[in-house]
Amino acid sequence: MPLPTHMNAAVYTGESRMEVQELPCPSLGHGEVLVRVHSCGICHTDLKKVEYNLLPPPRIFGHETAGEIVAVGEGVEGYEAGERVVVFHHIPCGECFYCQKRLYAQCPTYKKVGVTAGFEPAGGGFAEYVRVMDWIVRRGMEKIPDGVSYDVATFVEPLNTCLKAVVGCDPQPDDVVLVLGQGPIGLIFTMLIQRTGACVVATDMIENRLALARRCGAHLAIQANEPDLRDQVKALTDGRGADLVIVAASAPGIVDQAVACSRPGARIVLFAQTSNQETIRVGGGDLVAGERSLVGYYSADVDLQAESARLVFGGELPLADLISHRFALADILRGIQQALHPDEHSLKIVVQPQRWAE
Repeated sequence: MPLPTHMNAAVYTGESRMEVQELPCPSLGHGEVLVRVHSCGICHTDLKKVEYNLLPPPRIFGHETAGEIVAVGEGVEGYEAGERVVVFHHIPCGECFYCQKRLYAQCPTYKKVGVTAGFEPAGGGFAEYVRVMDWIVRRGMEKIPDGVSYDVATFVEPLNTCLKAVVGCDPQPDDVVLVLGQGPIGLIFTMLIQRTGACVVATDMIENRLALARRCGAHLAIQANEPDLRDQVKALTDGRGADLVIVAASAPGIVDQAVACSRPGARIVLFAQTSNQETIRVGGGDLVAGERSLVGYYSADVDLQAESARLVFGGELPLADLISHRFALADILRGIQQALHPDEHSLKIVVQPQRWAE
């Protein structure tokens, strides 16, 4: 089957706008592959780039990408046309100062995006085809087993980012862990942390998400604005407060809430605060005199790539339950608005570029 010369893609054009355009289909270089995108999750980091105009246009965003290899460039080993894959858009060099410290997201090579549908590489998953560059082909793709849908496979990258934080903060079976926010990322945290044996307390403003958090293993699921939230957490900990707090949402006052609900010596993980336009103020005494640790975790860990794929593909986690909406590429603007302004029924939103319209 001949490859197309043109394709459709959702292009960020600046001033918080995106539009679907017809563009040339990417051409391949040595060691590269062309992937026909079947599913791409909408991630809030991409939403922030659009909403806050964090990067200059034009760009094609989308990085939670699953699809089928349709062409391989000269020199590609281990992959062939027809195979189904998940594509990571960042892979570190493995040799620099930051890689030696396992701070892969700070590696200069990692910061280079290695997947594009055109223009400055930006992930490209909001397009019908993406070009995967050679260093990503070598270390940044995972084959999707038979029986696993493309939609579910898109969770490999976001689950990796959460797994990185969970491994880093190492919750213990006798810990009480408070997860603030039960959007898709918060729910993944709830799933992963309950597997450690720790007691999970989940909060959100949307009741449907709280119900799902309970099904995902939360011991308590509480409205985020509940006046006695702090008291309920302390009741589980002999009056101390949570041992670990994961801030999986971005909202005014949420970090203050994390501090208030945590015990002295607790660890507080910031996960959703990825833009410099989101400022954080914490009382010095709460951190210093309270001996609390405030730490950020960001992006994926190549050392956990295979494990994240195993968890998604193995069906151990109810990830399919997180998908609330699927949009064709022509309707991506509706999907973006749904993600920016979630309602009672909104969770993970997936774009399916091979569907042109409803």
